[in-house]
Formats: sequence, C-alpha cells, structure tokens
Amino acid sequence: MTDFFSIAVGTVTMRPYVFAFFAVYLVAAVTHLGWRKTLYFTAAGYVISFLSEVSSINTGFPYGWYYYVEATKGKELWIFGVPFFDSLSYVFLAYCSYTAALLVVSPIKASPRDVVTLETSSIRKSFSVLLLGSLFQVFLDIIIDPVALQGHRWFLGRIYGYREAGYHFGIPFSNYAGWFLVSALMIFALQRIDALTGKRGERPKGVMAAPFRSLYGPVLYLSVIVFNLTITVLIGERLMAMTGIFIFTLPIAISAVLIARRANRYTEAELAEHLADYPYIARCGTGGGVAGNREG
Repeated sequence: MTDFFSIAVGTVTMRPYVFAFFAVYLVAAVTHLGWRKTLYFTAAGYVISFLSEVSSINTGFPYGWYYYVEATKGKELWIFGVPFFDSLSYVFLAYCSYTAALLVVSPIKASPRDVVTLETSSIRKSFSVLLLGSLFQVFLDIIIDPVALQGHRWFLGRIYGYREAGYHFGIPFSNYAGWFLVSALMIFALQRIDALTGKRGERPKGVMAAPFRSLYGPVLYLSVIVFNLTITVLIGERLMAMTGIFIFTLPIAISAVLIARRANRYTEAELAEHLADYPYIARCGTGGGVAGNREG
C-alpha cells in the first residue's frame, strides 16, 4: 500500500505541468461537451495514444523506434513500458487542437464580453476540422518533442530517446508522420463520440454557457506552445526556439486574420443551424442570446 501511494503521488508530482494542463482540459471539455462525452473521449483518446506508444517502442510503428528510459520506474506509474503521464498528454493536446480548428472554421459572434463560435454538428464532424485539428496537433509536437528530448537539461529529466537520431534536433520524420496518423484517429474518435452521444438539442450535463468558453481550448493550445518555447529558451537552445517561433508565426497569423475578418459576419442560415443544434450554449454579451450584427 505504501509503494502504491508513493507511486501515485510521484505520478502527479514528477509531472505537475502535465496535470495542470489536464485540469484545464477537463474544465474546457466539460463546459463544451459535457461530462459524459469528455469521459468517453478521455478514455478512448488514452487507449489510442497508449496503444500507439506500446506499438512504437516494440515495432517502430507509428513513430519510429524509440525507447523510454526507466530511471523513474518505481517512482511513477508505468504501464507496459510507457509512463502513464505521457499517453495522458495526448488527450488534452488532441482536444485543444480540435477546438483551435473549430475556432478557425466556425462562424463567430463576438462582443467585448464574450466570443461564441457558432459551431454546428456538421462543422464539428467535418473533414475540415479533422484535417486542420490533426495538423494543429502535429505542429504542437514539432515544438514539444525536441525540447522533451533535452529533458535532462530541465526538470522533465531524461525520459526517452531514439535508436537513431533524426534530422530535426534529433527527432526523426517518422515521429511526425506517426503523430499525424494518431492525431487524426483521436480527433476522429472525438467527432464520433460527439455525434453519437446524446440527443440533438438536449443539454449534456456539465455544459455551461460560460463567458469566452469557446476560447478555453484554443488558449490551452497557445499555453502549451508558450510553455515549451519558454523551456527551450531557458535551456539555451536558441536555434530550436527560433525555429519553433518561425514555424508558428504564419499559421497563427493566418488564423488570427481569418477569425478577425469573420467575426460577426455570419448568415441567418448559419445562426439558425447553430441554434437548432446547440441552443443551450447560445450566449453572447449580457442578453443571453447570439442575435446581433450579421450579414447574408
């Protein structure tokens, strides 16, 4: 019992930032999708990512041949050669990438007191969101993995390595190809869970029309970027940091311009479809509705 307790505590205390991000994910996902869909996706997403890691460390597919350093084994929870926290992080990375894609694709109602994505069930399950969300998640890994590989130089510690060093700061191309495949599987699973769970127009338990709720996931996405780039700078990897900044400058700028230009330019049909699918999350400003300036 003492060993179990120490391992449970170590699992959290050795990776506090992972569980901090995970806590934010829970708030964002529950207020957006409800408790049941969030729990289903957390379980499904964890299984998908966990199986992908077990497969890769044993067969090289889908990320390429890599291994985990067992320095923390006995200090934190490991399952079949994979630290528990690692597969857990995929879940919130997939969700925040999915919501970032929703923010870019959906019509937007904005006011000084709120921002509402007028998403619909068709937008949530669209191929556009699947593709864009998957790429957003891969781009996160392009920032995360190189600095994680240097974990011995910061508080993460040396946790993994590749059998053969890759060209991108030691990361092989196969890793990013694998991340795209797994990201697509996870976001597709999220889309299916969202589409098949609950009834149209029925408020899932936990969903709230909280101010700026549509931005919770995208802000988590940006927070992950800032955290990892900050660590990269602090360990003195200036080229790695500048590469990461350059990689994200264009997509963030394009996304920001699209969002700004589309705000409050939705059509009557888009508003009607949003209200039909999700009447319980329609909120903007103090009036409690989303009616306002629009075109079309």
